[in-house]
Amino acid sequence: MSAPLAPRVQARDRAGNAEAHMLDFHIYDVFTDTPFTGNPLAIVEGADDLSTAQMQTIARQFNLSETIFIQTPDDPAHTAKVRIFFPTAEIPFAGHPTIGCALHLAESSAQVVLEEVAGLVPVTILDGTAEFTAPKIPRAQEATPDPATMAAALGLPPADLAPTAIGHFEGGPSFLYVELATLDALSRCRISEPAYTDVMRASGGTGAIYAYLPTGPNAIQGRMFDPPAGITEDPATGSATALLAGQLNAVGGLPATGTTAFALRQGVEMGRPSNLRLTIDTAEGEIEAVRVAGQAVKIASGQIRIP
Repeated sequence: MSAPLAPRVQARDRAGNAEAHMLDFHIYDVFTDTPFTGNPLAIVEGADDLSTAQMQTIARQFNLSETIFIQTPDDPAHTAKVRIFFPTAEIPFAGHPTIGCALHLAESSAQVVLEEVAGLVPVTILDGTAEFTAPKIPRAQEATPDPATMAAALGLPPADLAPTAIGHFEGGPSFLYVELATLDALSRCRISEPAYTDVMRASGGTGAIYAYLPTGPNAIQGRMFDPPAGITEDPATGSATALLAGQLNAVGGLPATGTTAFALRQGVEMGRPSNLRLTIDTAEGEIEAVRVAGQAVKIASGQIRIP
């Protein structure tokens, strides 16, 4: 199914003279069914002719954690080609833009395939919930900070960290994972310098930290911080949720073979609670597939000038 691509619109002033080319955009709150919670997303349609610099300028203008641009797919059998931007840089894959864009493009029940920089991302939509299969299996990276430095980077004493190992996993983007000992410790996380810069050096430049805590059987609450990307804290991070599968497997949180589903909460401390579902298939101790699911609600639509 090909994506419905919106044409450029040429705005006119009161006298009817051409002013500027405009593109349609939509704002969704993602990983929620409640307006003004979850993670806001900007979706820009008809982006075939935009340059990378133009897309980056528009993403910086919206200043949301991510903006996704819809283009004509390279393969007409796919739904759309998309590019995703932080306010500061393009990224190859991200979860909440994938969920929000798929729900925007599809009917109530559908199979959507998005061409992302990281690869093809299939999304299944059923009863208002979208579930994507991550384009890459999480890969462990060797470079990790020591626990004391990680604790200091989060403004915590070392005792607030759980005894599980700190993880570093890549699958398009990359994240550092640290399990905390209590919900109180999770609530007190604050990025702190110079330890945060030390964490980035120790991890080879990765600045995104996902702090988490198991809160019950197959239930997890987390927080994600990525200041270099212009994201002091993210209300919901689908890509970090997908790569969390690698961390959970590494610390013994998954069966050797089987399918395990987790309910995740994020954004609680920000006043933007988000609900995510993580499903992991394992076989003989290895991750076979990772899926992340969530809902989205439309908040606004409009037109934006092409820079």
